[in-house]
Amino acid sequence: MAVATVDEYMSSIPTELQEVATALKPVIDAGLPETQCQMWHGQPVWMVGKKPVAMLKAYPKYITFGLFKGTSVSDASGRLEAGSSTMSAVKLKSVNEIDQPLFADWLRQALSLELQ
Repeated sequence: MAVATVDEYMSSIPTELQEVATALKPVIDAGLPETQCQMWHGQPVWMVGKKPVAMLKAYPKYITFGLFKGTSVSDASGRLEAGSSTMSAVKLKSVNEIDQPLFADWLRQALSLELQ
């Protein structure tokens, strides 16, 4: 089902993962106050101007929290997994996996990379 807004997307996430997405979104919002969250390529993406910084995407068994320049983000925790191109992400299955200070650091770094 195609959704038009971030709120519709969040409401469409399967119940068992909705709590994770609902807890993650304000963490991203707080970490990227200079950005705007909008639907882009079918998922919520936080943009600074026309540059994507972070995204949230629901899959059947987890929520992906991704950074578009994540391979350039320093990650002493080892939790960020490199994806395609410069993207890195972490898969979240429960609210307990959301590390607010760690994610805030990643978001600060990712925004800094986009503003260079």
